Amino acid sequence: MSGPLPELPHVLVLGLPRLTAGFDDAARLDRRAHLAVHGSIPRLTEDELTRLAEAVALRGRGGAGFPFARKVRAVGGAARRRGTPPVVVVNGCEGEPACRKDAVLLRRAPHLVLDGALLAAEALGARTLVIGVTRTGTEASVREALGERGLSDRRGRAVRARVVRLPERMVSGESSALLRAASGGPALPPGRRGHATTAGLGGLPTLLSNTETYAQLALAARLGTPRYASTGTPDEPGTVLLTVSGAVPFPRVVEAPGGVALSYVLAQCGGEAVPQGVLVGGYHGGWLDAAAAAGTALSRGALAAHGATLGAGAVLPLSGATCPLGEAVRVAHWLAAESAGQCGPCRLGLPTLAGALADVVTGGGRGALEAVREAAGAVRGRGACGHPDGAARFALSALAAFTDDLAAHVLGGGCGRPTAGLLPLPGDGNTEPGNAAGKRLAVDWTLCEGHGLCAGLLPELVRMGPDGFPALADAGVPGHLRGRAQRAVRRCPALALRLDDP
Repeated sequence: MSGPLPELPHVLVLGLPRLTAGFDDAARLDRRAHLAVHGSIPRLTEDELTRLAEAVALRGRGGAGFPFARKVRAVGGAARRRGTPPVVVVNGCEGEPACRKDAVLLRRAPHLVLDGALLAAEALGARTLVIGVTRTGTEASVREALGERGLSDRRGRAVRARVVRLPERMVSGESSALLRAASGGPALPPGRRGHATTAGLGGLPTLLSNTETYAQLALAARLGTPRYASTGTPDEPGTVLLTVSGAVPFPRVVEAPGGVALSYVLAQCGGEAVPQGVLVGGYHGGWLDAAAAAGTALSRGALAAHGATLGAGAVLPLSGATCPLGEAVRVAHWLAAESAGQCGPCRLGLPTLAGALADVVTGGGRGALEAVREAAGAVRGRGACGHPDGAARFALSALAAFTDDLAAHVLGGGCGRPTAGLLPLPGDGNTEPGNAAGKRLAVDWTLCEGHGLCAGLLPELVRMGPDGFPALADAGVPGHLRGRAQRAVRRCPALALRLDDP
């Protein structure tokens, strides 16, 4: 495929459905249909909730994979020490272009997510529930589900529940960005590290986890440990939600047993038997080469052996018909443009990294390759959030996975394959506020005099090349950069820069 993912991809179930139970009969499970499929949920104390989460090895499903039981203990302990009620937050903000599992859950099974969140809220004595989302349809579904339960943000309720809408950007998925937006600030990481479990929303102890995590908690509470662990592996029981796109006929959200073979998932999605590589974990994730992809399972241990992680569950195979490094350059430019613009390693370092990777593909030789490694080293561990680290990991893993292609580009005339654009990026057809505006920068080279003003105004998308003229990112202009892009066009002394439709 190419182009952005649909908001609600088709769902494929490998084995018996759990999170997706009832999807064959209804496009969306309202409160009544939800109870008919799943039944009522038991009430648990904080200690019972913690022991259940430990017994089923429940971890965060939004990227970090942090043990859920440890979060619950930390929040409960902080609330008791301070004598304040905690807050429960559901992070349904999928700014990752290659992920749709949270959207599917919140659009089609919102009550399963709310069950888990309210179960945790009752166990901890929380009085506030916040659900963060990024898309119009998802917001409408969650609001409808809250209405079906009689939940609102009105005073006097046992639990006050509200929905917070964030722009659909990569940084919106950062937990600190969600907490900042929920407090009335901008939907950007605050630039300082802290622990939400002790001082999160409004300074209160906050249990913040991903949409799928709360849905899994609701299932585990209903099924109990033995039944929940009847599928998956002993270390990773239950099922997992994946978003499979890239070199497959149609993108799908897949529910599969934990520890399933990657090759089996790709075969069931219609992918090539032996892809040239697979990106696992999304655009902050890592690449597996063909040999690793053929022999690994989708589990933490198996992926860690290859330096990868499942992250938010994105799986993107590449066919042999596209240049893998060219695909990586497209994404690297997009990641640079997704900068929150709050720190130098992100705003300046990521465009440098993307430009150096582009130079490798276009024949920059060993010097360009070394520049990629230097740029990646310069941004890692120095950002105000995890975005620079994730972008560096993505770029370096591409160099490690596609060594034959890398040698062809560095030592020869390139791999000879075009860049097909198989990795989904926001673009035409995606009209959510804050998404790519559908415009691209272009230069009239008969007019350009190499003043470099555009690179100073818009380093995320323009840099000065070795020939003294601007080099433009192979990416559309995202909505949050449209104002500065227009300013760069207006201020070009030679009137050479313009914004074009794709």
